Amino acid sequence: MIPDRFLLTDRVAVVTGAGRGIGAATALALAEAGADVVIAARTRDQLDEVAARVADAGRTAHVVATDLSDPANAAALADAAVTTFGRLDIVVNNVGGTLPRPLLETSAEFLEEAFRFNVAGAHALISAAAPTMLKSGGGSVVNISSVMGRVTGRGFLAYGTAKAALAHYTRLAAADLAPRVRVNAIAVGSVATSALDVVVRDPDLRERMEAATPLRRIGDPEDVAATIVYLTSPAGSYVTGKVLDVDGGLQAPNLELGLPDLT
Repeated sequence: MIPDRFLLTDRVAVVTGAGRGIGAATALALAEAGADVVIAARTRDQLDEVAARVADAGRTAHVVATDLSDPANAAALADAAVTTFGRLDIVVNNVGGTLPRPLLETSAEFLEEAFRFNVAGAHALISAAAPTMLKSGGGSVVNISSVMGRVTGRGFLAYGTAKAALAHYTRLAAADLAPRVRVNAIAVGSVATSALDVVVRDPDLRERMEAATPLRRIGDPEDVAATIVYLTSPAGSYVTGKVLDVDGGLQAPNLELGLPDLT
C-alpha cells in the first residue's frame, strides 16, 4: 500500500533547531510517522513542549539543549541518538539562518560565521552520523536550504551564499554517501515561523508578500515537515542529491528589504 511507504516505524531521527517552527513541526511529523527523535536547540522549555507533543503521538523524544552554532555540539547529537535509542536513521539539519545585511556592512568574519552556522554544523553532524547509519543499513539526511540560495535580493549576500553552498554540499554529499545514505535538501520559501513574525503580524506586509507569491499564501511549517517525511521515508527511497523547492512557486524574492542604490 502506498500510504505504508510514508511510515517510519521504529526509526530514529535527529532534528536540529527543533524548539519551534519548522524543526518542531518536523519532529512531530516524524513521530506521527512512527519515529523516535532526538531534538536539539538552545531553549529547553521549548524542547520540553515539543517532547510532550511527541509523547502524545506515541513516540519518545530525547531532549538536548545545546548551542548548535558550535559544530562540535551538532556532531555530538549522533552519539546521543545511539546512546538513547541504539541507532540513527534520519538527520534533519534545520538549524541555521543569518540576519540580512548590506554588502558593505558584511565583513569577512560575518560571512564566515554564516558558513559555520549554516554549512559547517550540518557537515559535522552528517560526518558523525554517517558511520552509524551505515551500521544500521543506511539512512537519510535532509538539509534545510532556502529559496535565497537560488534567487537574488539585496541584503541577503551572506545568507543566500551560505544556503547556496548548503544546496551544493547536499549534491556532493549525496554522491559521496550513495548508495546507502541518501542526502537531499529543501529550499524553503517564506514560512510562518518566528523569523517572519514581523511580516505575519503586519497585515500590509503580509498582503504584499502573499500577493508576490504565486500560490498567494505564506507557507506553514507543516508544508516543510510533510516534505521531510516523504524524503526520509521509503516513499522517497529513489531520491538523492536533490534540492526540492517548497516555496509557493517563487522565482524572485516576495518582499524586498528596500536597500537603496550605492552612490
